[in-house]
Amino acid sequence: MADGSISGSLIALFLYDVSDEIRLEELRTRLKAPPAGREPIFRQPAPEYVQFEKPPVIEAISGLSFGDDSKLSGRVAYYEYGVASVTLERAFQGTWDEIVDLSAQWMNAPEMEQKAAGFIRRRLEQGAPALVNPYAKHLSEDYYIIYMRDLGVRADVLIRECGEHIAQIVRGERAAFSAAERAEILESRMSYYERDLLVVGWTAALIHDTPEGAAPTIQLLEYANTQLLDFRHYDAVLTRVLSDVYRALDKGSGVLSRWRMARRAERLNTIRLDIRGLTERVDRSIKFLSDMFAARLYRMAAQKIGVPDYRTLVEQKLESANELYRFMMDRFYQGRAFVLESMVVIILIIELVFLFRGEK
Repeated sequence: MADGSISGSLIALFLYDVSDEIRLEELRTRLKAPPAGREPIFRQPAPEYVQFEKPPVIEAISGLSFGDDSKLSGRVAYYEYGVASVTLERAFQGTWDEIVDLSAQWMNAPEMEQKAAGFIRRRLEQGAPALVNPYAKHLSEDYYIIYMRDLGVRADVLIRECGEHIAQIVRGERAAFSAAERAEILESRMSYYERDLLVVGWTAALIHDTPEGAAPTIQLLEYANTQLLDFRHYDAVLTRVLSDVYRALDKGSGVLSRWRMARRAERLNTIRLDIRGLTERVDRSIKFLSDMFAARLYRMAAQKIGVPDYRTLVEQKLESANELYRFMMDRFYQGRAFVLESMVVIILIIELVFLFRGEK
């Protein structure tokens, strides 16, 4: 089997955080995109509520060329929570060693990222009115998927006989790994039937399945990466906001500084509540209520690429923002109380002065 011919597709995902929100129906009209479908299509029959709450706007891509003159196809997906995802795909056929080389080349090709960035920039210019609070700079994320058509062998046999090649493909490296590192790479894997296989890495994944079985897996890997990108964005925003607040607190604690603190505190709390609302919208954008395999697949992929880590960072910074808000408001109230008390004392002194003058 190690010397046999393999066919499939190399898939690159380039994701961009472009705005707080995308008004999907308005964007669909402006881009003349087709009506929404039900995505992802799960492996087992599932009721209607197992789907995206608001399906992304999808546009097809064709006719792009790669450095070796191969043709790229794919699609663009625009998600309601402000992420645009460009998927580029090219077919392949060859031996395991050839696929290892292709994977390494595919993951280290800046030309593709440039093509994706240029394409999405042009499309966003056309759909700009549908973007809510568009960002001047787009945070980006990339991920790679190597899809292999079913070779007719069980997943455990594939791992046993071709595990070294699979590890190299997932990491995009040509050199052989140590036994311990190979075991670590292959540990994050799942199968539903005895012949399908998913191996997930932090920058790439390998899928061995039928085209129909691979489609929802690719969709869920893309969705996990959109979440990672969003939480990276919120982490960066909160880091910047908290740094500004700490600098403001360091400037002084006089009465006037405390009086101005209410405005800064309200701005901080507004940002905190906005981000809390945005993260909740990302969480509820897709449901897995009756497809437990899809839910487990998503959790494994999200864990591997780092979604829970960034989510934890965001939650910690949201809590810090909440504590800072309370602290700043306490100082404001203390400052206001001091001013009011001072005014009362001044009024009493003035009244006493007039009282004593009147007695004379």
